[in-house]
Amino acid sequence: MPKQEIHPGSQAMAGGSHGIMARTYFRVKPFIPRSFRWVLRRIRIPRILKRSAGVWPIDETAAEKPLHWKGWPDGKQFALVLTHDVESQGGLANCRNLGELEMEFGFRSSYNLIPEGSYEDPVELREWLVENGFEVGVHDLNHDGHLYESRESFAEKAKSINSYLAKWNAVGFRSGFMLRQLDWLHDLNVLYDTSTFDTDPFEPQPEGSQTIFPFHVKPSDNIKGSGYIELSYTLPQDSTLFLLLREKSPDIWMRKLDWIARNGGLALVNIHPDYIDFHGEGNHSSTYPSSHVKEFLQYIRSEYDGAYWNPLARDLAFWYHNQSPTD
Repeated sequence: MPKQEIHPGSQAMAGGSHGIMARTYFRVKPFIPRSFRWVLRRIRIPRILKRSAGVWPIDETAAEKPLHWKGWPDGKQFALVLTHDVESQGGLANCRNLGELEMEFGFRSSYNLIPEGSYEDPVELREWLVENGFEVGVHDLNHDGHLYESRESFAEKAKSINSYLAKWNAVGFRSGFMLRQLDWLHDLNVLYDTSTFDTDPFEPQPEGSQTIFPFHVKPSDNIKGSGYIELSYTLPQDSTLFLLLREKSPDIWMRKLDWIARNGGLALVNIHPDYIDFHGEGNHSSTYPSSHVKEFLQYIRSEYDGAYWNPLARDLAFWYHNQSPTD
């Protein structure tokens, strides 16, 4: 009897009890001051770190290769995908600075924009990103935590999301706050989703995919289509490291990157332009120095030059889609 493949994202597929609690939290969130929300999150840090000491920032079980894994293109040791969620007007203003920093080191990345959030559709920025070899993806719809309130409301919102996907010529999606119901995402006209993580106990839905490799989310028998590719972020979010945990360097990023490289996986990071201080004038309770990102990019180039594949998220998803077994 052939070995049965266990879906690598089974824990992250649905919301579960944490999903219910997360939806409750986002109903009351607008009435809680932002500074107080950070205080509440930091109070929980010692308990979370103690509970997850063996699985964060590295979950050794996530290194198991998929059943049909054949390696990365051109024999590369690992893949590196840079993604950015742009959540505010200030984040928009920082996108070019971040893009130019990435281009300085020869990288390209994917920028996820909110269609109906706190800013208008940044047409000129989208054009600049595409012209310079970056990718534009869709980040939620309103980014208010209510995307998955009900199956019926999601189906309606999916129509709007699909219209923005078409308008922006985008094929990638990420939910706000990493909330997810992966089986509902078949309503979206996407090639890939990035709403999961291998391990991240600090998120509202802390169940991880427990893999540092892409995986195929196939539809059930009563749903048409071939499904989509799920790309979990495998390096901690910048907001977690530098704002929540108040780390003073990108050492955790580099340590996790080394582990992913040794195991031949996907190093995917989510960096928010909103939180980066490019001018040394910011409030460091809500921003962190751009030197952290620069040091991390320098480390990748100096330690792994020639060893990694740095595709856009869409290009990796397209490649993996063509590699996935059809049965």
